[in-house]
Amino acid sequence: MRDIAVFSGSAHPDLAAEICDHLGVPLLPTRTSRFANDCIEVQLQANCRERDVFLIQPLVPPVQENLVELLFMLDAARGASAGRITVVLPHYAYARSDKKDAPRISIGGRLVADLLTTAGADRVLAMTLHSPQVHGFFNIPVDHLHALQELARHFRGYDLSNTVVVSPDLGNAKEAAAFARLLGVDVAAGAKQRYADDKVVISTIIGEVADRDVIVLDDEIAKGSTVFELLDRLRERNVRSVRVACTHGLFAANAVQRLSDEKEIEEIVCTNTVPIPVGGRTDKLTILSVAPALAEAMRRIHNGESVSALFA
Repeated sequence: MRDIAVFSGSAHPDLAAEICDHLGVPLLPTRTSRFANDCIEVQLQANCRERDVFLIQPLVPPVQENLVELLFMLDAARGASAGRITVVLPHYAYARSDKKDAPRISIGGRLVADLLTTAGADRVLAMTLHSPQVHGFFNIPVDHLHALQELARHFRGYDLSNTVVVSPDLGNAKEAAAFARLLGVDVAAGAKQRYADDKVVISTIIGEVADRDVIVLDDEIAKGSTVFELLDRLRERNVRSVRVACTHGLFAANAVQRLSDEKEIEEIVCTNTVPIPVGGRTDKLTILSVAPALAEAMRRIHNGESVSALFA
């Protein structure tokens, strides 16, 4: 794969290195420096001319710093005459800003998509966007992966004869139903209303969960407010056990430790789309790698092959 060039920003170099190991190509060096006036400068320290360039950068805290670094990487690759530039976004944080649900607010998901395109992106490879409409915010090709296969492969190792997959809200119910089909189990969903970033109310659960083993599936866990609220409703229905699964384990505000302290929760499963916070690992936490899936998608993009065939 001589014509491919893979670079990583500062957000998650470990994932980028693992992806390159699966691709069998080197992770090329990037230098980010900061001037006295706090402006940054990014240099891609390998040849890009007419090469198929991939820039790997999840938008994780500090989100704004990592976003600007990615924009500068794009500008550098475009200025170096890259043949094609693909942004690999394992986590697109601004996907949660996908609608105008209050007066005079910005729709960050669309704005950041425009910024990436303007900076030089020719296509995007994303993993588990927060909502389907975010795909349409980009006016360039988007390959949208999910981690359901990796999660399902893990949970097939358990006795699933009395298991139900529970989505915390109706918006994620379609994804939960697809996951339940992969496992051959039932599905249920919570009726959720969000009043603030860390204030949610789940009034009821639609579906049978009493005396069942529950797998809670969500796209991401930040502070864990939704999971804690759902856990209260599950306790009221006397579920037998609870396992929590998500793609993006952000685990802000010591969320993973607080979830681990709940006796009903037997396991917390996430992928490595984002780096786990320092001190955020517990005995109940299992981290699955999506590097093979991202590497295969990048290989298919590079060779002009179908990416959707990965989910056939």
